[in-house]
Amino acid sequence: MKTLFLNPPSYEDFDGGAGSRYQATREVWSFWYPTWLCYPAGLIEDSRVLDAPPERLNQEQTVAIAKEYDFVVLHTSTPSFQLDVRTAQMIKDVNPKCLIAFVGGHVTSVPDESLKASAAIDLVARKEFDYAIRDVAAGKDWDTILGISYRRNGSIIHNAEPVPLTREQLDALPFVTQIYHRDLDYLKYNSPYCQYPYVSLYTGRGCPARCTFCLWPQVTTGHSYRTRSPENTFEEVREMRRLFPQMKEVFFDDDTFTADPPRARKLAELFKPLGICWSTNSRANVDRETLRVLKEGGLRLFVVGYESGNEDILKNIRKGVSVERARRFTQDCHDLGILIHGTFIVGLPGETMATIEESIRFAREMNPETIQVSLASPYPGTHFYEYVREHNFLVQDVYNDEAGYQKCTVSYPEVSAEQIFDAVERFYRKYYFRPKYFFKAAKKMVRSPEERKRMMREAGEFLSTMRKRRASAGAAAGSA
Repeated sequence: MKTLFLNPPSYEDFDGGAGSRYQATREVWSFWYPTWLCYPAGLIEDSRVLDAPPERLNQEQTVAIAKEYDFVVLHTSTPSFQLDVRTAQMIKDVNPKCLIAFVGGHVTSVPDESLKASAAIDLVARKEFDYAIRDVAAGKDWDTILGISYRRNGSIIHNAEPVPLTREQLDALPFVTQIYHRDLDYLKYNSPYCQYPYVSLYTGRGCPARCTFCLWPQVTTGHSYRTRSPENTFEEVREMRRLFPQMKEVFFDDDTFTADPPRARKLAELFKPLGICWSTNSRANVDRETLRVLKEGGLRLFVVGYESGNEDILKNIRKGVSVERARRFTQDCHDLGILIHGTFIVGLPGETMATIEESIRFAREMNPETIQVSLASPYPGTHFYEYVREHNFLVQDVYNDEAGYQKCTVSYPEVSAEQIFDAVERFYRKYYFRPKYFFKAAKKMVRSPEERKRMMREAGEFLSTMRKRRASAGAAAGSA
């Protein structure tokens, strides 16, 4: 079938691509590559990937393109699901014969509810859907396709789970960057902590960590870190400069690139002669020698999920990294010149006003290059979701406001949803609005006109976002 892989439009500047770990309108310009859609697109001849948000396409413009296809594979998420259903219905209205599949963590965790939500959804492809979508597009009998859910004679059928892809199968997949080059404009993608323009890809799937809030390992990819061979990864990276001549950085978007230290060191040694700049995700527990080898191999920055500065909260979410271990790791990174983008979450189990202040102090002590502060979002399929439902801490199931900004969906006896929501802006302000950070930022802006332009733009975007966020919260409170 003539197949379109669609990352649909939703809110303005909403980053919900099939490569985004949490879906929301960002504080600054940010779009992640729809990587999960691009892998199966490479398996289907004459397919197309349409990433509507960075292309600034609205629903009508998107439907005008999608109606020409026999098969539309639409990536959805918990926050965007209702809007995505509306897009699917609009496609059906103009092309009733079009087959529509929904993919992503949300429909994997609640396939029954997803199919019941709309007759416009013909099937759901669960977990890693590369082969399932390929086989549907090829016209294979649905009874034989692992990992799909669909209706038959008034009942919903769930075929057996797919087996996670092995190293050999991952190596055999087409290079996802070739699909980027074919269908996407890499100059329309940005990450605030990567050098622009950047390109991201995966070198493996799954994560051995057991964090209770993290969606992908619990729902889609599992807790076994299955990796491509270093040689296969190297071959793809070696071609990227030709495909993306203005690219300044590669981001390896594995959940935890450093989960296999010997392999990480091997990759760094292979990358070193290429002279590329790269960054990746890491837990705060990597040994100093591995850090040194990665730095020498071109590593510029780690994205590190600190989550909280409170030891009890880290235990509650099964983080597996203590505050003290994170301190040693961070100091090693500072010593070696490895930058850190630190991510924190407010509203996790055990949160109080005191623990929020403890996390703010911890962030200032760690002093990463940049930070991201998110509201705890209990997505269906996670242990966190089951916990807040069991204890009646889930106060609403609407994850984003009408502008796409995160809403606080949890409230605890010790701290309310409103206090948690307000803490995000306070966290940002206490981190960035301090002399030490101003001095460091000023030095960067003096050294580089390009960096000065970027930082001024992002500062303006951030302040504008905070104003909109406050206004949205005030309007919601006024209508309550």
